[in-house]
Amino acid sequence: MAKMRGLWVQGSIVPVLAVGVLAACSPQGSQVPSSAAPPPASAAKPAPKPVATAASPLQARIDAINNAQFSAPPQPAAKPVVNPPPDPALIKAEVLLARAEASPGAIDGLAGSNLTRAVKAYEQMTGQLADGQLSAALWTKLTAEAPGPVAAIYMETAQDAAGPFYPDVGENMVAAAKLASPGYARPSEMLAERFHISEKLLLALNPGADLTKSGTALVVVQPAIPALGPVDHVEVDKAAASVRAYAADGSLIASFPATVGSTDRPSPSGVHKVRGVSFNPTYTYDPSKLTFGPKKHGRFVIHPGPNNPVGIVYIALDRPGYGIHGTPEPDKIGKTASHGCVRLTNWDAMLLAPAVKPGVVVSFVHKRGG
Repeated sequence: MAKMRGLWVQGSIVPVLAVGVLAACSPQGSQVPSSAAPPPASAAKPAPKPVATAASPLQARIDAINNAQFSAPPQPAAKPVVNPPPDPALIKAEVLLARAEASPGAIDGLAGSNLTRAVKAYEQMTGQLADGQLSAALWTKLTAEAPGPVAAIYMETAQDAAGPFYPDVGENMVAAAKLASPGYARPSEMLAERFHISEKLLLALNPGADLTKSGTALVVVQPAIPALGPVDHVEVDKAAASVRAYAADGSLIASFPATVGSTDRPSPSGVHKVRGVSFNPTYTYDPSKLTFGPKKHGRFVIHPGPNNPVGIVYIALDRPGYGIHGTPEPDKIGKTASHGCVRLTNWDAMLLAPAVKPGVVVSFVHKRGG
């Protein structure tokens, strides 16, 4: 298979990555201190702490999540339910798993592959039988280890409502290159990413809410994820669509759902190392190095922003053209193919990036059954 070439990113890189062959996602940029900060606030604002208010019509939804208890999953329906409503107990479980650094990706309140991956990772972290199934015992352990409310009311600020927001150009890279920044297209997209939930869940929790108006009270969740400790080595599991981070003693300390290559453009195999991290990267399309894409438009650059094709952070590997990075489409993580690189949600990539140093080993594996 021919390697995908012609795409690269540029930004604040630790350490400097030597300029070389332009390839799938190869970063480059100027040298900065090893303690370089994450992206500026315009690229990745910290999530404000949700504000508790007096009882309101929203309180019932908050209570339904915070007071949710485990119940055995129902038997599968004869016919799949179309657009099932979010389950308050699953919202709570996903938030608690995320706090334990067993990420479910975008929290959506639905049963699915990413929830199964997160449960299995948590079971592995805590020495339980890793079957990926929620149980009464697992629920008890989760709720005991992560006390505190899961849901709360957030009051939308004037800055939230003002943006700036940019046209939603989807996957059209040519149109994205014409934007001052591939930023959020609407308040609901921005707030959903801030609180690590799907946009669909944000809207379901707040039916009829005017998200363009300052002072709007919203039901949100509080991920409250602690910083990740030093990572000794990383596994990218192609079969399980997961990225797993390990401590020096071999213990699993974090797991993330991932989009890992495709049949046509697979991710690399074998053992590689981290070369550096680029925060707030740009993305360059070079048709002279590609056999696909909008070649007739020539070479162009997409500016930094959360909807940049590689998101807000890029972890470069020593295999030219490959890395682990964010995404403009968090809901698709773990569910679709990539162009050979490894995609995480922006918030998961931002959690992992400061914890990996140059030289950290990244092994691409294919473990049957995850």
